Amino acid sequence: MRSLLCCLLAALSLSTVSAAEPFLEKSDLFTAGDGGYKLFHIPGIVVTAKGTVLAWCEARKKGGDWDQIEIVLKRSTDEGKTWSDFKSIANVPGPKTKNPASLKVKGVDPNDVTYNNPVLIADRDGTVHMLFCLEYMRCFYQRSTDDGQTWSTPVEITSAFEGFRPAYAWKVLATGPDHGIQLRNGRLVVPVWLSLATGNNGHHPSVTATIYSDDQGKTWHHGEIAVPNTEEWINPNETIAIELADGSVMLNVRSESKAHRRLATISKDGATNWSTPKFDDALLEPICMASMVRYSLARNGGKNRILFCNPDNVSREDGKGVAGRFRDRKNLTVQLSYDEGKTWPVKRAVEPGASMYSDIAVAKDGTILCLYDRGTKVGFAGEYITLARFNLEWLTEGKESAK
Repeated sequence: MRSLLCCLLAALSLSTVSAAEPFLEKSDLFTAGDGGYKLFHIPGIVVTAKGTVLAWCEARKKGGDWDQIEIVLKRSTDEGKTWSDFKSIANVPGPKTKNPASLKVKGVDPNDVTYNNPVLIADRDGTVHMLFCLEYMRCFYQRSTDDGQTWSTPVEITSAFEGFRPAYAWKVLATGPDHGIQLRNGRLVVPVWLSLATGNNGHHPSVTATIYSDDQGKTWHHGEIAVPNTEEWINPNETIAIELADGSVMLNVRSESKAHRRLATISKDGATNWSTPKFDDALLEPICMASMVRYSLARNGGKNRILFCNPDNVSREDGKGVAGRFRDRKNLTVQLSYDEGKTWPVKRAVEPGASMYSDIAVAKDGTILCLYDRGTKVGFAGEYITLARFNLEWLTEGKESAK
């Protein structure tokens, strides 16, 4: 009898522990004007092997893509509850040359130095890999072995992009943005986009691809063009990657296509033989950066779960919607898939108002961390970079717990 009672009490205790209360908490990590920067834009977030949360973004002195920009980072050692001050983490010694493509853009100061498109990868061995670009023309790699407190001297890896030239004679290059991924076989994969720079802002027309490293960042190599620029897939650019349960890699791609849906393509190795891109009818495309991360994997004792986040909207308040043109960046929403991105049955808005770029991560305790760019009015990016912390119970409105 006593044994039965003990078993019942133990079961009750486990049930109580697993049935967490739904919660959503928000805090602003970067605010326009801090440190003399006009705005902060293009956020990213990862959780290291030790559980440290790293949040980064572009700190812009003037605001434009080609202006004076630094890359800054904050650290948290308590699942994103409290944070360090931000500090600049990218510095290439020596003289800098402005990308000639930028000088065609109205208002660009040739003396400004543009660091752009930082991408971090949290390696399982504790290393944090980082790639960033200089003037959308050169790419560098550096690493941290102390959870983002210090960084190695940047090493230029622009040569990895030269292999794309026979297929695409780029004049502008960019990594990510957002985080990159480490595959289960150890390969590091970073989505990239390339531009011929014949458009007004230097970023068009464009294609997407990946670069990868099989020796923990020592050397980097180009893959194949994953999504070309066609009449159907128009100007594919900022791209996110995820490893699927079968070990293949799926890219989820922003474009200016008239369908206003996200594009998806799959490769067995994350670099070559990409499948024919397809629009995902469930994922709206206002023409904005998105983010994706794995929450759990069935083989690790949980369900297969993937999280996706972007502004879930294809309308315009002014009623001037034109196919393939920008829609209002608002209603930042997180969606959940249980079948490796085939369907997205769960969705919930994190920020109904003006909200733009985002990145998403999962803390060691299972808390979901969504770092996103928001403003007080639609169309004004960089006013705040906000962190939303919530659990699976909140996302699913109490229908399931993290198991």
